Amino acid sequence: MKQHVAILSYFSVGAYDSNTVDENQILSDILTELNISHEIVIWSDHSVNWNRFSLLLFKSTWDYFDFYPEFLAWLDDIKKLGIPTLNNLDVILWNSSKKYLLEIESKGFPVISGMILEKGSHISQEEIATKTKSETWVIKPLVSGGAKKTLKLDRKNWNTHADKIQDWVTEESFLVQPFISEVEEIGEYSLVFFNGKFSHAVLKTPLKNDFRVQHYFGGTIKSIVPSESMLASCQELVQEFTKDCLYVRVDGVEIAGIFYLMELELIEPYLFLAVSDQAINNYKNALADRIV
Repeated sequence: MKQHVAILSYFSVGAYDSNTVDENQILSDILTELNISHEIVIWSDHSVNWNRFSLLLFKSTWDYFDFYPEFLAWLDDIKKLGIPTLNNLDVILWNSSKKYLLEIESKGFPVISGMILEKGSHISQEEIATKTKSETWVIKPLVSGGAKKTLKLDRKNWNTHADKIQDWVTEESFLVQPFISEVEEIGEYSLVFFNGKFSHAVLKTPLKNDFRVQHYFGGTIKSIVPSESMLASCQELVQEFTKDCLYVRVDGVEIAGIFYLMELELIEPYLFLAVSDQAINNYKNALADRIV
């Protein structure tokens, strides 16, 4: 088959791509420079004939968690067709539920993991406080992104939100994590790796009195040089859990000099390509190594 690559995107309604640089276009420009035939395709577009493509590049499938059953069915269809993907489908599936955080923690890595509220279970603030060893929590769906249905609360205002949380848990599973003050006070670090090699890093800082670091909630982003210890910690995570991946973004926070993982982004991370001078060239080199 003649090489023809699909850049996987989503039907944009402005929910997750406001105040962003169009990284789909950056990726398209890179593939054009590499003389690779390609097009930007919506993953959920039922009119697409996937057999036309020799490779699928996951880039901005930013609504997959809004349509998770459909996304899982689509992944299964692609697997049956035997079309290679970057990142690969096993990694995509593993990373699509935040259960992976508990798996990583179980292997001895510092992780802000929390506890799972299984769908249909009865929630108890006492159990949450005991298992998370915290009095303040962040609650989010087990399958989610973009701070969707994400709530910060503590014992003082538990009764205000308990009924809403119980209603949420009736519909789907949630993750409860201890609130980390360093996120609000300092920010969240993101280190980007291509083909297992460090490329660039940023610090995402939320608005004052907010904990959501996403740029579409007003968070600020600046390029940084990570410390040697932070880079070493992230590199170890990359080597252990993201073998054979074109890209990974390691998100975390530093507490008393130790890097704690908050997310391994392996499906559709925003890569901050316009923030770092070397990012686009690093991305290009990594794509050339894998595709050309």
